[in-house]
Amino acid sequence: MILQTQRLILRPWKDGDAEECYRYAKDPRVGPAAGWPPHKSVEESRRIIRDMLSVPETYAIVLKETGLPVGSIGLKRNDLASKDDEAELGYWIGVPYWGRGLVPEAARELLRHAFEDLKLERVWCGYYEGNERSKRVQEKLGFIYQWTSQNVPVEQLSEFRTGFVNLMTRQAWAAARTAAKEKSYSEDQNGKDRI
Repeated sequence: MILQTQRLILRPWKDGDAEECYRYAKDPRVGPAAGWPPHKSVEESRRIIRDMLSVPETYAIVLKETGLPVGSIGLKRNDLASKDDEAELGYWIGVPYWGRGLVPEAARELLRHAFEDLKLERVWCGYYEGNERSKRVQEKLGFIYQWTSQNVPVEQLSEFRTGFVNLMTRQAWAAARTAAKEKSYSEDQNGKDRI
């Protein structure tokens, strides 16, 4: 499956993406905030692509202008999203692309896919204490805070953290889309009235 937005292509990861994956995943500002260690080599990135990223509903975030991946986004089932009609949203993006709105853009399309194509009822999303960027993304997307968990094991880093869990339901997503369309229509009409 390939999904597209104005600036992005979301497509499955390929072995040939290993160098680009490593370029961004080696940065210590990226993985540890999300709970995984920086990649140590192109070969490690290739192994992670094969073993972890080449699964259904996980996508490389590819810039249309370059055709190169700059991050990853996906939906997965786990202990948080254990029912058939729910998933957890996860994402990361390379530091040079922080602050450009690319993750919210990719996530909006993945949420559309989750609710319209996959017919999910709930999408969960979380972040660890101190990861303000991830918190802001979830706020922008309209996720609603559910609970805080203390002493969450972060197995890949052999530590414990405080985690925050947020939720988007199909109903909340549909209501937000309707409101956005109505706002856009209203702004278009107001603009026409002024011409």
